[in-house]
Amino acid sequence: MQPSTKLQISKAAAEQLEKTLSKYPGKFLRITVMPGGCNGFEYNLKLDTELQDDDVKFLPSATATVVVDQISLDLIEGSELDYEADLIGASFKLKNPNAATSCGCGNSFSM
Repeated sequence: MQPSTKLQISKAAAEQLEKTLSKYPGKFLRITVMPGGCNGFEYNLKLDTELQDDDVKFLPSATATVVVDQISLDLIEGSELDYEADLIGASFKLKNPNAATSCGCGNSFSM
């Protein structure tokens, strides 16, 4: 069972995940935190089909799955995955309360 305090997924993100994943049967969204970016860590979101032993699954809807490995989950615990669309474009965003600083684009952060 998914611990609700580990990762929240907004309604907008869940709806967009349903639309996106319906085009790619058998795939799920993987969130990984990797060293890099302009602040030390960066978020990597990609579609994947391979589960790893330490993956934690989140099921924001009946047809969408988000997967995070345990090390990455420790770094984003308490975060919210959201989907934002504006005149410049649309994207998934992680709102991470653990980030001490983040870059202007929101793709990298420091602890």
